Amino acid sequence: MLSFSQLFDALTTTFGTERILGAETQTRDPFVLVAGESIAAVAEFLRDQPEMAFDSLNDLCAVDWLAMPVRKGVTVEPRVEVVYQLFSYRHRHRLTLKVQLPRWKDDEQKTLPELPSVSHIWSIANWHEREAYDLGGVHFLNHPDLKRILCAEDWEGHPLRKDYEFPLEYHGIRGR
Repeated sequence: MLSFSQLFDALTTTFGTERILGAETQTRDPFVLVAGESIAAVAEFLRDQPEMAFDSLNDLCAVDWLAMPVRKGVTVEPRVEVVYQLFSYRHRHRLTLKVQLPRWKDDEQKTLPELPSVSHIWSIANWHEREAYDLGGVHFLNHPDLKRILCAEDWEGHPLRKDYEFPLEYHGIRGR
């Protein structure tokens, strides 16, 4: 079983600091911050290296950081984070990866940020990415079937976005 620091060192040695942007260890769940365009390559490396063998993607979710209260003098730019929870059954170790994206691609309202799909690496990502697309508003490039999974196909918006406004009516059915 590799420690978090050993995993981080292996990633930075292989991919460099342009693709592995850092790590946060002073938190309950330490994580590695990965550049968005590199997530598929990093994921494939973590799955295929025998000493790592991350054969399971336990979860993938999108988190909207529209506004965050200032704590300990730290301010946070609005963003969307995609969080990957990995596990190795062979070695019994786990790792969390995060990718930070702008809330809107090219700062153009309602244009979803884009991220490479990892569904070709872990097949369960197909469903997780569809949920993150549907509810969190992240477009996964090269996904085999990126369509809504919980909301109707003609639903407007992404309900887990902090600035989402629930419609008062949908197809003649009154909401609230």
